[in-house]
Amino acid sequence: MRNLSTTDWKSELADENAVILDVRTIEEYNNGFIPNSVLIDIQDPAKFTEEIEKLDQSKKYYVYCSSGKRSTLACQVMENMGFTNLANLEGGILDWDGEVKQA
Repeated sequence: MRNLSTTDWKSELADENAVILDVRTIEEYNNGFIPNSVLIDIQDPAKFTEEIEKLDQSKKYYVYCSSGKRSTLACQVMENMGFTNLANLEGGILDWDGEVKQA
């Protein structure tokens, strides 16, 4: 897992293999999310694992939460499941200065 600043994270999202994962709750997601992100709530561990198992391990995953703590945990779980191309957004969506959409 790599920890990336907002600037570095944004520059890498142009990759066609990039997948953005939002690991917050549905309530947090509905208050604002990074466009094209996929919501998989890490606070429901069984569901999180079930959904992560469906993902293509050859893709590059850019993971975020509110502040960077849950996304770090999510990246660690994903690494334990065999994922190798993971990037954590340092500071989470609170430090994000890019576009945010409302649900």
